[in-house]
Amino acid sequence: MDLQVKVCGMRDPENIVALAALPIDYIGFIFYEKSPRFISHVPKMTSIPENLTKIGVFVNASEKYIQEKVGEGLQGVQLHGTETAQTCLLFKQQGLVVLKAFGISQGFNWQQLYPYVDAVDYFLFDTKSDAHGGTGVAFDWKLLAEYPFQVPYFLSGGLSLTNMEEAKNLGDARLQGLDLNSRFESAPAFKDIDKIANALKIIKDE
Repeated sequence: MDLQVKVCGMRDPENIVALAALPIDYIGFIFYEKSPRFISHVPKMTSIPENLTKIGVFVNASEKYIQEKVGEGLQGVQLHGTETAQTCLLFKQQGLVVLKAFGISQGFNWQQLYPYVDAVDYFLFDTKSDAHGGTGVAFDWKLLAEYPFQVPYFLSGGLSLTNMEEAKNLGDARLQGLDLNSRFESAPAFKDIDKIANALKIIKDE
């Protein structure tokens, strides 16, 4: 299976247009005010292809706020806080793509994922951080061998051109895709399109 690619933390309209011309699958907008990649609304852009899924990233936001942003044109939500499985299921039942993120570190308790197994489409495994992502640091991917469930997942946290080949070849059939963010930026929320194009060549063996 070809790995999917999600590029997260977009904000600049011209940068979004350039990114959307690449063969990626998901584009992420961060609705978390403490993030340097915070955006206040879903960009209204006719140039984003229909097959590019728009994902809103939230950290312990109210259901009302998330619904508001879904109404602006999101097709999916990525929940990065302590949101419950019930909250995840609420959005999944609306037909949205639901990703639930967890920060991974030594001693991580994988059983805490169990309530979410039927409530999400994907897990997203990121580097554990008080900033809820965007650290540019990779966690120890060997810990993924302990992941006990069959729900497919996205790998996030510190992905870069130097470790893209290794990430692509993890050898886990549950790896759905790679989440590219801070190591592909020239400034917060502004992606280096050439770097992402080069990453895509590695991922897709071109």
